[in-house]
This record gives sequence, C-alpha cells and structure tokens, in this order.
Amino acid sequence: MTADDSFSRLDDDGYPAYTMGRAAEMLGTTQAFLRAIGEAHLITPLRSEGGHRRYSRSQLRIAARARELVDRGTPIEAACRIVMLEIRLEEAQRVNAEHHSPASEGRPRTAA
Repeated sequence: MTADDSFSRLDDDGYPAYTMGRAAEMLGTTQAFLRAIGEAHLITPLRSEGGHRRYSRSQLRIAARARELVDRGTPIEAACRIVMLEIRLEEAQRVNAEHHSPASEGRPRTAA
C-alpha cells in the first residue's frame, strides 16, 4: 500500500479511523454511550486486530443523532430505534427519487 492509498482512505466516510476514546471525545459523550448504541445494534464498529472498537465518520454522525435525541430526554433504546427508522426513510426516499428521476423515464419498470 502506498502513502497515497493510505491518505485516500481518510476521505472514505466508512473507513474506521477513530478509536472509541477519540469518538467519545468528538461526540462529547462517554464510551459507555457508544457501547450502549452498539448493543442496541444502531452501529457496529469494526474491531482492530487487538479487539478495540474503531468508528467511521458515518457512524459518528449516526451516534451524534442518537445522542441528540437522548439529550432531549428520549430513552436510549427508543433513540436508537428512531435513528434506524430515519435512516430507512432516507434510503426509501432516495430510491423513490431515483425511480422517478427523468433518467429513469422510458426505462421498463421491474417488479420488486
């Protein structure tokens, strides 16, 4: 792997670049919070060879949304479920927009 390859991974939203301690610090939360949202299956951090949790930027955005809800008084389990549903809704809206885009007009529709 070249140095250029290593640096390009830093632009990858899914690259697990952050340790649990750094992720908690960036989010202004505790490591226990990150473990709790992991146990609720909201995010699944990658494990290093030594077994340490590593988080990506996209996972940190999801964790930040859950923290926002918890800070407003939502129980953590409910906050995780809300965030999961928000993610599913966003994906469904994206697929729907692609399906109805001008580029898809004239293409035969396939049954789902």
